[in-house]
Amino acid sequence: MENNAYDLEPKFSSRASARYALLPLPYERTTTYVRGTARGPAALLEASHQVELFDEVTGTEPYRAGIWTAPPVEDVPGETEDQVLGRIASAAASLIEEGKFVVGLGGEHTVSVPLIRAHASAFEGLNVLHLDAHADLRDSYQGSRYNHACAMARAREICPVVSVGVRSLSSDEYNRIQREELPVFFAHDYLTDQDRLARVLYKLGDPVYITIDLDVFDPSVAPAVGTPEPGGLDWYQVLSLLDCVISNRRVVGLDLVELCPRPGDVTTDFLAAKLLYRVLGLLESRPERG
Repeated sequence: MENNAYDLEPKFSSRASARYALLPLPYERTTTYVRGTARGPAALLEASHQVELFDEVTGTEPYRAGIWTAPPVEDVPGETEDQVLGRIASAAASLIEEGKFVVGLGGEHTVSVPLIRAHASAFEGLNVLHLDAHADLRDSYQGSRYNHACAMARAREICPVVSVGVRSLSSDEYNRIQREELPVFFAHDYLTDQDRLARVLYKLGDPVYITIDLDVFDPSVAPAVGTPEPGGLDWYQVLSLLDCVISNRRVVGLDLVELCPRPGDVTTDFLAAKLLYRVLGLLESRPERG
């Protein structure tokens, strides 16, 4: 794995001076459709070398704040789920204590749970903005409470979650959303709602951790994901939501998950790397909220 995101020279990629710490998490134990998310972090980092370092939308050069790529937290054979996820939480907590803005790079969506746990311990009143095609609200799936289909069920045990872009779920998940009046914005409603950004903000507290499952995008935009679903958001719809949230809330952490690289097609790899850099640009253009 190339251990230098965006091909930065040492003064912009050292641990000591970087504001942002990228934490690769090649964890993939419970994938239920296309396998390969364990290769996602490496693919994103490789693609990042082709991203221009000036961001024309924000007028910033986010790399100047420093972007350090941490060693990956590997999934060690023989360890239990709890042990691996515990090491992820510990790694994130240590970086937060250093004053870093932590960006988790998955890997399957399960990795978001220990990241959220670490941020909830560090930032009182944490809320989660969850961008995803799937509700991920199963209590358990295929014998595991830490299946990637359970990620937001576990996250909701930690702190409030607002979900956007959902368009695939079980009847049990749907009934729970209705019964508990959970703030879940289904894609078919969200895309036609002229007040959608205001409605999301109304439900979203402060501070905020953002978890982005790349399958929130329509497969025509981001095909290389673990579980693609038609009817998703496009590039500008996702970015307008992120811009709105970063402008109005204190965003304290982030992850991008479920990149599943496909041989011969770097479209989604590059989208993920560009998306991350754009988010860093949004944060840098509003440093008082970062």
